[in-house]
Amino acid sequence: MFAMTNTRPSTAQEDYIRAISKLYNGIDPVGVTELAVALGVRAPSVSGMIHRLESDGLLEHRARVGVLLTARGQVLALEIHRRHRLVETFLVQALGFDWAEVHEEAEALEHHLSERVVQAIDRYLGHPTTDPHGHPIPAADGTVIVRQLCLFDSLRPGDRAVIREVGSEDPERIRRWTSLGLVPGARVQILGSEELDGIWKVEVEGRKIVTGRPGVQGLKVERLAD
Repeated sequence: MFAMTNTRPSTAQEDYIRAISKLYNGIDPVGVTELAVALGVRAPSVSGMIHRLESDGLLEHRARVGVLLTARGQVLALEIHRRHRLVETFLVQALGFDWAEVHEEAEALEHHLSERVVQAIDRYLGHPTTDPHGHPIPAADGTVIVRQLCLFDSLRPGDRAVIREVGSEDPERIRRWTSLGLVPGARVQILGSEELDGIWKVEVEGRKIVTGRPGVQGLKVERLAD
């Protein structure tokens, strides 16, 4: 499925496609300013790349509204996510890297791997379905697991859930989550909360902790039935 073009996009093009894919909420176009902030570049640079990607048929630009990936752009985004997440998983499982530090390493490597190498990594790892941060890894045919997730701060006292994804690439933030046990696969139960103050009392795999709203932002969970 992923051998769709003879000419591989540049590193910058791939970074833009992935950023748009991550920012898209499923409904609204991604704003140009929002995209510029996410990529850490100036708006004029974004405008130039948007024009280039639109000319290549990878996105649709709606003036004064934002951008959307075309069907072809969405396929490319899946390919990019697959490559990045497989590399992260390989660095952690095969090379023993700290999962808090693999994002930048994967970014440095992913643009230079052929599809043959990506397939070999996938086979070596046993075709994993999620990366170390809990994000789904698209399969070779483009399929990806779909889960009904919600944000941690939507949980209320008595709710039980499993942490599925961490939405930050900041090593210090990930290490903090690790120290509290708030990692993908961990079961949590909300023992109490002070919603106005943004404070939760949580049991994490039998351990009781107290955390605030800034400490749980970016955590996505799957609710468990009562």
